[in-house]
Amino acid sequence: QVQLVESGGGLVQAGESLRLSCAASKRPSVGYAMGWFRQAPGKEREFVAAISWSGRSTDYADSVKGRYTISRDNAKNTVYLQMNSLKPEDTALYYCASRQIQYLAWNIYYTSAKDYDYWGQGTQVTVSS
Repeated sequence: QVQLVESGGGLVQAGESLRLSCAASKRPSVGYAMGWFRQAPGKEREFVAAISWSGRSTDYADSVKGRYTISRDNAKNTVYLQMNSLKPEDTALYYCASRQIQYLAWNIYYTSAKDYDYWGQGTQVTVSS
């Protein structure tokens, strides 16, 4: 069982930045792909960003491309989400998720929530106009 703990959320004004962190409780035997998702009130959970175990492959939702950057530090078992130029529509509860990978799948990432094994509790991001 892997526990994921998100941090870094908060209340900011439009145009400002935040950096979210997601720390995993343990390092898997092979590795894991990571993703960020978000859910706004009254809406379904949506994909935000994903990164492979190697960190070489990433993907983003169209709504955040050019503003968000996902990265990871495997030595610290931590994934980050740098969010710049925040907009009120970015307001949501942000979740990180992990999926254990198969051997040699170092560059694989996943964009569907159903592909992930473990989830954090979420960190709230609120952007005021």
